[in-house]
Amino acid sequence: MFEQTKEGKNILLIREERIKEIEELRKMGIDPFGGRFTGKVPIKDVIDRFGSIAADEPSQENIVIAGRIKALRKHGKAVFADLEDQTGKIQIYVKSNFIGDNSFEIFKGISIGDIIGITGSIFKTRTGELTILAHKFTLLCKTMRTLPEKWHGLTDTEIRYRKRYLDLISNPETRDLFIDRSKIIKFIRDFLDNKGFLEVETPVLQPIPGGATATPFVTHHISLHRDLYLKIAPELYLKRLLVGGLEKVYELNRNFRNEGISTKHNPEFTMLELYEAYADYHVMMEIAEEMICYILKKLRGMLVIPYQGVMLDFTPPWKRLSMFEAIKTITGINPDEVKEEDLVDLINQNQLELTKNSSKGEVINELFEKKVEHTLIQPTFITDYPIEVSPLSKQKPGFPHLVERFELFINGMEIANAFTELNDPLEQKRRFLEQAENKSKGELNQNFVDYDFIEALEYGMPPAGGMGIGIDRLVMLFTNRDSIREVILFPQLKKKE
Repeated sequence: MFEQTKEGKNILLIREERIKEIEELRKMGIDPFGGRFTGKVPIKDVIDRFGSIAADEPSQENIVIAGRIKALRKHGKAVFADLEDQTGKIQIYVKSNFIGDNSFEIFKGISIGDIIGITGSIFKTRTGELTILAHKFTLLCKTMRTLPEKWHGLTDTEIRYRKRYLDLISNPETRDLFIDRSKIIKFIRDFLDNKGFLEVETPVLQPIPGGATATPFVTHHISLHRDLYLKIAPELYLKRLLVGGLEKVYELNRNFRNEGISTKHNPEFTMLELYEAYADYHVMMEIAEEMICYILKKLRGMLVIPYQGVMLDFTPPWKRLSMFEAIKTITGINPDEVKEEDLVDLINQNQLELTKNSSKGEVINELFEKKVEHTLIQPTFITDYPIEVSPLSKQKPGFPHLVERFELFINGMEIANAFTELNDPLEQKRRFLEQAENKSKGELNQNFVDYDFIEALEYGMPPAGGMGIGIDRLVMLFTNRDSIREVILFPQLKKKE
């Protein structure tokens, strides 16, 4: 165990010493864990307001700030310290003849990592550093554990993910990343709200997992005496709302898929799904392009950004290419000319992870994923997918083997998936039954056929376009991160040994 190492034993000794300090503070009538602290202003505001004052013109105005001690430099009857809050860091100067000998003795017991409040005046040191001269200090939280050494930054990736709070304390760039993530989600809401979309909520616990092809998490509801599934997608519920007359809806939701973990996949992830009545997948392309450009302009002020050594250019219009055209361009294989008797050879020659019973559409889709996806670096809409892999999409007129569907790829990652929505209840039922059939056993898994949704369609759903956008992957792109775990505050990890 960690505590059995030399470093671990040192940490335990420091912790025991800190506990004794806490007990001494209580004996002195001082609460080591503070309470409400009013009047504080963000450190960034202090820096912005007083950054230009001259060294020989200190301000007499009282300033109140609070934050965590990040560095201490003791000089006899005076102490310099760096104090940091969410917005920035500033130097403080604590001297006995300004705060009193008793308060100074207490302050000398302050450790790196402690949280304090300071009231004082602003001045600049001889070296020109903006500093707050403390007239009063308040202990707000005494720490019991040491923080990452010397504030060179917490670099151990495993610890950063498992103990995100230490990552946030140690690495300002991590805080900035998650502030950006929050802004991105706000900009999405602003954009859609201004377009007349209504934000809604759908169940997380669902009796039938639908709206995507994925392995669900299953749980059991005791009172209802039934199994329920964590949401793999909100699609079928959102389309019920179109049936009910809500014409433009969206949901920023958590989805759960009991599948692998990788740099692009987390079993719990954030998805935007939106639907618009009387629209189609062309309208969804326009929304995706306009919304992503809107976010980038608000967040970065530009449409060309770096990502992992590549400059991504989001200047519209973005490239549009059918799946069959993309496969032919990259591999030389013309999907229109592939015959049923060629499928097994195609699977073997390209080492596709499929069985010999796979349909032509499944083989074509797998070929695209393996050979083409990673080549799509600049924003590209791939359109017109095989019907076999798109059970919720409307057929493309004149092409019965294709559907009106697109996926948006950026730097080889799927960012968005959109359809012209299927609103024919008889065709939807046929596809659900086909999808639920266990072809190897010739059985039908009725648990995964949403008959209530089919019934809803029988009451009439207007023609519509729908789209899902992976928020985590979008944040990866906009913050230049190569792993989804970097942009999720608390990613799922393997059990620690």
